[in-house]
Amino acid sequence: MSDLRVHAIEPERSADLRHRAASRLTGPAATKGSTARAADALAVLHALASSPDTAADALTLLHELQVLQVELDLQAQELDESRAELEFALRRQIELYDHQPVGCFTIDPRFVVHELNQTGADMLGIARDDAHGLPLDAFFSAESASRFRSAISGLDASTQQPAWLLELRPRGGPERRVLVSIGVDPAAHRYLVNLTIPVDPTP
Repeated sequence: MSDLRVHAIEPERSADLRHRAASRLTGPAATKGSTARAADALAVLHALASSPDTAADALTLLHELQVLQVELDLQAQELDESRAELEFALRRQIELYDHQPVGCFTIDPRFVVHELNQTGADMLGIARDDAHGLPLDAFFSAESASRFRSAISGLDASTQQPAWLLELRPRGGPERRVLVSIGVDPAAHRYLVNLTIPVDPTP
């Protein structure tokens, strides 16, 4: 028994057995499903264990497979934990985006809304899903819409524009002044628009 234990932990021997087992599971076996491949692996072990000359090899290979299985289980656990952390971080970012105290919009060069937070939808006076595909400039007064379009058309990645006041006309609500700031979306050929209700609007 002690000889078998020493023999089972020899690195060169273990690597050789792993290579031999892998070679037995290549070719047609490699295209099989996981259940079929597992059956082939058991067949390799059974073949080794059936002969007194290779019984020790079977024990060594079994040990190697068990260690590999533990490694795979640990890796799967780490991946699950990482995925859970990423999903939590994503949900947190979505919650923060939705509850920003300013209206956040992503629009294309035609001023069509592609993304917005809940605050932005409330400022427009419509449901969030209904805002997708609508032109944002349609929610401004005629003069403000013209100024908004001019600002967008003249914007590039190096442009720094201060916020300015425009007249917002939400659906079903009174006209109100909002501070508008725009920027270039670095991830796409779109623009980022923020609408803020001034604390002390200029008369």
